[in-house]
Amino acid sequence: MNLGDFQKWLAFGNGVGIAISGADLFVTVIGMRPSGVTILGESTISGFRDLPASEWGAQYSSFLNKLDAGHRAATVLLPRDEIVVRQVNLPGVSDKDLASAIRFEMDNLQPYSEGEAVSDWARIGKSSSILVGMARRETIEGYSTLFAEAGIKVRAFTFSAAAIYAALRVYGQPAAGFLAWSGTEAYGESETKPLFSAQFEDQSERAGNFALSELRLPVATEPAQLESLLPVPKAAPADTDLSRTALPYATALAGVVPYPALSLNLLPKEQRQVTSRLRYIPTAVLAAIVLLLGTAALAYPRYSDRQYLRLLQQEILKLEPRAKQAIALDRQTAAIRNRTLVLDDFRRQTKIDLDTVGEMSQILKPPAWLNSLQLTREQVNIGGEAEQAAPLLKLLDSSKYFQNSEFTLPLSRSQNNDLFSIRTLRRTLAP
Repeated sequence: MNLGDFQKWLAFGNGVGIAISGADLFVTVIGMRPSGVTILGESTISGFRDLPASEWGAQYSSFLNKLDAGHRAATVLLPRDEIVVRQVNLPGVSDKDLASAIRFEMDNLQPYSEGEAVSDWARIGKSSSILVGMARRETIEGYSTLFAEAGIKVRAFTFSAAAIYAALRVYGQPAAGFLAWSGTEAYGESETKPLFSAQFEDQSERAGNFALSELRLPVATEPAQLESLLPVPKAAPADTDLSRTALPYATALAGVVPYPALSLNLLPKEQRQVTSRLRYIPTAVLAAIVLLLGTAALAYPRYSDRQYLRLLQQEILKLEPRAKQAIALDRQTAAIRNRTLVLDDFRRQTKIDLDTVGEMSQILKPPAWLNSLQLTREQVNIGGEAEQAAPLLKLLDSSKYFQNSEFTLPLSRSQNNDLFSIRTLRRTLAP
């Protein structure tokens, strides 16, 4: 089973996605199964900022209760203009050292003063690029307080780049190299840039060309609309319009999968709520395993256990000296082998060096002569005089010992000879 098939079978559950857009909330509730996605319902809460939290909270709860989803915690998509999204390239940094590296770079990434920002980050796929999302602490606290006053359970505060990336991979990997629009927000992926996200004033040709250049995609690449790239719902209400609700739909998709392809959450851990009934499954499985193990332990005769352990200890004591001796011999053998390889390599390299100098003598025959020769493992630097120095590069490259020869200084004349300085790379010779 490949990664795409495994991810497909994780696509199981119901989820709620909320997108904050200006003064409105767009809510999408989905049911996800390995066979496809069903949009259970959509709702728009207009002017929520100007209404009492209890009023629009009641409207939200009523909508979810009709869909039997009142217990669900929502994934909230924060407005793009309230989020700072950065990408940092950290080649060679392992996952265990990633947190320290990001903290070191954070002062250069955030536009806020120290202590003002809330941030989260994640590696983009298997690349060396790290996606970092940041927002003002007061913004996160404000939304957290607002949703709490409305009685809305929230599991995550995320942003469009992370949500779209995860949503596109619910049922496998998307096509390589594309640009998509959702309103005035551009999102794209390519081989050279694993993720691109930016907000523009409109979907103009100039904005599209800028996004394509950032992605290193051909100018002729036709931008798509985001809803055309997301999983096609197998069922949805008659009035569903994904061109208007693509972002809350993507947010709901990203919030259902237990292990999304890219998970960034700006909501403090102590405020995150998880209400899926699936969370009881691991506990139930573990309880059943403990019960079975306990029953087996009581049924098995204790005397047999003690006898087995006694015999096992006796065998271990008998074999322990031999095992230690074998380990010591293995270490000695490995040390002798390593020393032998080092000596063989030293002798072989000495012969190759002598052969290289001999080859140089054959190529630079009188009346050419050298006044300097520097020999390293990778290259040879020579300087001297010859009647005609230009052909020397070709002569050197035709040898089995040298390649990529070049003059390191311009040729000059001294009496009747050319003064030359040449660097040539040594070829790797078979032992």
